[in-house]
Amino acid sequence: MTAQRPTFVLVPGAWHLPSTFDLLRGELDALGYASRAVKLPTTGPNPRGGLQDDAAAIRAAVEAIDGPVVVVAHSYGGIPATEGVGGLPNVRHLVYLAAYVPDVNESMFTLHGMPDPDSSEGLFPIGSDPRAQLYADVPKAVADMAISQLVDQRLQPWADRATRAAWHTVPSTYVLSENDASLPVELQERMAPRANSVHRIPTSHSPHLSRPAELAALLDEIAKN
Repeated sequence: MTAQRPTFVLVPGAWHLPSTFDLLRGELDALGYASRAVKLPTTGPNPRGGLQDDAAAIRAAVEAIDGPVVVVAHSYGGIPATEGVGGLPNVRHLVYLAAYVPDVNESMFTLHGMPDPDSSEGLFPIGSDPRAQLYADVPKAVADMAISQLVDQRLQPWADRATRAAWHTVPSTYVLSENDASLPVELQERMAPRANSVHRIPTSHSPHLSRPAELAALLDEIAKN
C-alpha cells in the first residue's frame, strides 16, 4: 500500500500574500502534490494582531487538511510556524525556507541581537529597494509583479516572543539561501543547525520565485524522506 502523499502548507513572509507561492504551487502540482498557502492576519491589507494570531491561522490551515502535512515557512513565516505547528499530529515535517527559527522566548529582534522596540504598535516598514532586498535573482517580470503585490506588515509579531518551539519535536529541515540580501546568511548559518538537516540553494531571499522548479524538486525529496 502506497503511503499517502502529504499536502504542503505554505507560510509567506512579511509583506507577502499567499499569491507569492503561485509559481511554486504550480510546480508542486506538476509533481502530484496538493498545496495550500496561508493568509497571515498581521499581513495587510488591513493587518491586525500579533504572533499568536498568525500562529492560529497556520494551525487552522493544517487542521483543515485530512492527511499528512509538510509545512514550508518562508522568512518571517518561520516564527509563527514555530509557534503554531507543534503538537499537530498530521504535521510530518517543517521546512524553514530562508526563515527565522526562534526558540522559546526569542523574537525576530532577539535573533538579530536588537533591543525590543519602545512600542510594538504600527507597521514594520519594508526597505527602500525591495527588488535588491528580496528578489535580486528573480526574473524582472516576476519581480515586478511581486513588488506590486507587497502589502503592509504589523510590527507586533516581530516583537512578540515565541512561547513554543515546534522544531524541538517536529522533524525539520532548513533551506539556506546562499545569496540572501534580506536575512543575513550569517544569521541563517546560526539558526540552521536547530533543524535536523540543512540544504543550501544558491539564490537570493525568494527561491520560490527565482527557482520554483528546483525548489519544488527539493521539497519533493524532503517529503519522501
